[in-house]
Parts: sequence; structure tokens; C-alpha cells
Amino acid sequence: MRLLLGTKNSNKIREIKAICTEFLDLELLTFSECPFSDVLEDGETFEENARKKAQQICVQTGLPVLAEDSGLEVYALGGAPGVHSARFAGERKDDHANIEKLLALLKDSPDRRARFRCVAVLVWPNGDELISEGVLSGQIALAPRGTAGFGYDPIFIPDGYTQTLAELGSQVKNQISHRRRALEGLMRQLQQRLSAGHLHREKGTEGQGA
Repeated sequence: MRLLLGTKNSNKIREIKAICTEFLDLELLTFSECPFSDVLEDGETFEENARKKAQQICVQTGLPVLAEDSGLEVYALGGAPGVHSARFAGERKDDHANIEKLLALLKDSPDRRARFRCVAVLVWPNGDELISEGVLSGQIALAPRGTAGFGYDPIFIPDGYTQTLAELGSQVKNQISHRRRALEGLMRQLQQRLSAGHLHREKGTEGQGA
């Protein structure tokens, strides 16, 4: 079954491929094989952004598209940076600058609680869609630790662990992350639809549901 990944972020592409192929035998295409234009992520929620990306890229390419939007919500900051996570410190999407800004804002806060949220949407050219959300709760570390991962991984300590995601590494992260939980839910829905015959595997353009 062929799906186009609606992201140009190489880190996300790597994680999505590793997770999704655990559940189904999928041919996951990327923008390098099937180019598409950037989509303005101006939604007020993760769901709005994920659905907009999936729908617009689906229209551009005529392929089923899997898109997601995710970010960090910090309790002491009223849920910020939220949908603005990637651009928290500016349009350059600088991970280091984002982390520095976040830690500065939390400098005098005893409340370090936070959660990662991810919403994944799968859209077909006929308008069918699946949606799933995943959450990973934890704490914000006092300083960056670890070298693996990307984004806020060096300062996020998942509940039940003492290390940051960047210290735990990709193998552990891909089993517990918010993205893992959202994509696992999406893949299980897709498995159910396939087994129930609600989607059919078309020759040449597999995955366009009926």
C-alpha cells in the first residue's frame, strides 16, 4: 500500500517510517520521490494543521497522504509553545534557540510539568480520512542533556524515566513517544479498514479508499 508522507522534516520522516512499518507492509513515499509545495501551518490546533497539510498535499499529488502536527505544551506557560513549538524563538526553526527561550521562561518556575502532543491524519483523494492523537507526559529538565533526537528532546524527561528523550535514544523514544502513540492508533485503524474490506488495494494507485 502506498502512502505519501506529508512532511519535509528528515527527522520526522525517519521516525514515521520506523513506526508505521511495524504494523503494515507500506510503501512510504516522501517529497523527494513525489514533490509537493509547502503548506502554511496557520491552524490554532494540531488537528487543524495536520488535516490541512494532508488535504492540500493530497490535492496536489492525487495520492493518499499521512501528515501530522506535534508540539510541546508546558503547564506553567499555559500550554505554550503548543502549535508554535517549531518557531518558538523565531522563523528559523532553531532547536537550540527554542530550548534556550523555554528554559529562560521556566527559570523561576517550580512547575516543570509538560506534555508532547501529536495528531496524525491520513487522507485519501476521495475525501476519506483517519485521525489519531498521541500524548507523552513528563517534565522539563533544568538543562539540556543527551545528543540523540531533535527538537525539545534534550530537555524532556518522560514520566517514569530519569533521562531525557535525547539520552534515551531513538530506539526507546520510538516505543513511547507521542508520535508513536498517534501513529500506532492510526495504523490500527487502517488495519481494521483493510481487514474489513473498506479499503481496496488498487493496481498502480494503491490505497485510494472506496
